[in-house]
Amino acid sequence: MTIRIKALSVHLFTATGAVFAMLAMLAAVDAKWDMMFLWLVVAFFVDGIDGPLARKYDVKRNAPEFNGVLLDLIIDYLTYVFIPAFALFKSGIMDGWSGWVMIIIVTFASAMYFCDTRMKTKDNSFSGFPGCWNMLVLVLFALTPPWWVCLIVVTILAITMFIPIKFVHPVRTERWRWLTLPTALAWTGFAGLAAWNAFDMSWITQWGLILSSVYLCVAGALQELMPFTGGSEERPAQ
Repeated sequence: MTIRIKALSVHLFTATGAVFAMLAMLAAVDAKWDMMFLWLVVAFFVDGIDGPLARKYDVKRNAPEFNGVLLDLIIDYLTYVFIPAFALFKSGIMDGWSGWVMIIIVTFASAMYFCDTRMKTKDNSFSGFPGCWNMLVLVLFALTPPWWVCLIVVTILAITMFIPIKFVHPVRTERWRWLTLPTALAWTGFAGLAAWNAFDMSWITQWGLILSSVYLCVAGALQELMPFTGGSEERPAQ
């Protein structure tokens, strides 16, 4: 298999995320929330590994006719923002005026964030909350907090999208990757188990989901509080 075919295959692999997004949306329309989240978890997994593959096969050089970054952003908006916001509104966890406020905040703020040229830091982390509403909404489904708690959390995270607070990328942020990547994989596993069991979770799954979510949210801020002192743990983006 030539390097060009391998590079094109990466684009095709990324594009499967659009199919999983449609399957998730169809499940959401039918209020099959467990199936919706299962498809979103699959899309999340694809999104996690297509980037390393794209860099390995240098898709910009070997398949330049397709814009992999644009393709990834289109799919991410569907799976990270649009479908989760729809689910949070239609499920009744946030309905009425709070649901409308959430819909406006999430979709508008995320659209602006996804086109913000300052969204990446020098160490390939994110500057501001990276719009991972799929992760938040799954946790809200699992924990079912009161609507006002949901509204406060959504509002705070939307504000942090435009504040220079660092959020780690599970694969590309080199600092603490030995911990961040396994934590992200663990989160994916716990999320899949929660959805598979229709959110009838054991305490291990519940606490695993909570603790892994908390780490992924605060790891970047903790790194900023503990400045890097040297070595090979972190390097600027190329």
